[in-house]
Amino acid sequence: MSGGVDSAVAAARAADAGHDVTGVHLALSRNPSSYRTGARGCCTLEDARDARRAADVIGIPFYVWDLAEQFHRDVVQDFVDEYARGHTPNPCLRCNEKIKFAAVLDRAVALGFDAVCTGHHARLMPADGDAAPAGGQRLLRSVDQAKDQSYVLAVLTGEQLARAMFPLGGSTKEQVRKEAAERGLGVADKPDSHDVCFIADGNTRKFLEGRLGALPGRIVDTDGAVVGSHDGSYGFTVGQRKGLRIGTPAPDGRPRYVLDIEPVSNTVTVGPAEALGVTDIEAGRPVWSGCLPPAAPVDCLVQLRAHGEQYGASAWLDGGNLRIRLSQPARGVARGQAAVLYDGNVVLGSATITGTRQPAMTP
Repeated sequence: MSGGVDSAVAAARAADAGHDVTGVHLALSRNPSSYRTGARGCCTLEDARDARRAADVIGIPFYVWDLAEQFHRDVVQDFVDEYARGHTPNPCLRCNEKIKFAAVLDRAVALGFDAVCTGHHARLMPADGDAAPAGGQRLLRSVDQAKDQSYVLAVLTGEQLARAMFPLGGSTKEQVRKEAAERGLGVADKPDSHDVCFIADGNTRKFLEGRLGALPGRIVDTDGAVVGSHDGSYGFTVGQRKGLRIGTPAPDGRPRYVLDIEPVSNTVTVGPAEALGVTDIEAGRPVWSGCLPPAAPVDCLVQLRAHGEQYGASAWLDGGNLRIRLSQPARGVARGQAAVLYDGNVVLGSATITGTRQPAMTP
């Protein structure tokens, strides 16, 4: 229970369904006294109090679990390390993978519970067919497409999905808020958390600079000519246009975008928008969501960022990696992002993008 409206209503629905429910709030900050009212995430002391009050209204036991050290190691430090490598990570995926459906689930099972229930906007359905393990569950998009969170849950394995519950997947956010008000939950009108929960002011560049320090480097164009300088390549991401601080205008006067980040030489390469388009994606660490890995190339949809556009694609396994060919070019595809494969609204799996190429690959 994060202290928000979604997890409060999810807990209430689980209790109404007859489950033996215990509310758990995760203490994730190593210095919680520094998390004040007005922070933009979901880990403040105020949030912990909101979660406790919601549990009291629902009538369920409530505990706070301190996972600050593991969260710092597996989510915060991973976030910093990935940016230092020139990647663009999504910490919500890592939190779901390493904290909510690993550390929390492992402890819950050890205590005798059967599942972890959260307020994520996604659906589950029983897995069936020859390509699905017995007793498994498949992950689907929420009926509320604007709030769908299947993208950040696609990193979960079939074993983790088998012990997951998402009671809100069949409701819109408006319906959830209305229900919360009817139940007398004080968080009914509480604003949604946004941005990265452990960066209270939303300033990612400043957060990274405080941990990585100033690392001056060059900004070059596609011909290798120096057009500017920067204080750290970690402050950029592929597809970025604003904040480049380029002193030399392009010969054609058109805007320039970040095309590549090379952390070893600390070089940021910029160029025209059309140079951003890629059709071939390489991705590692594939995870299959309640289904078996495909034995042959599969036609599917792929989503490359949370709430991003979907692209028609063909995907196939190449050794331990995933190869994806898009039916049309996508822009702003960065290493470290997740590529999530869908069959309609059903998640097939996900993998972490390790590279992009223009030359065609043969399945």
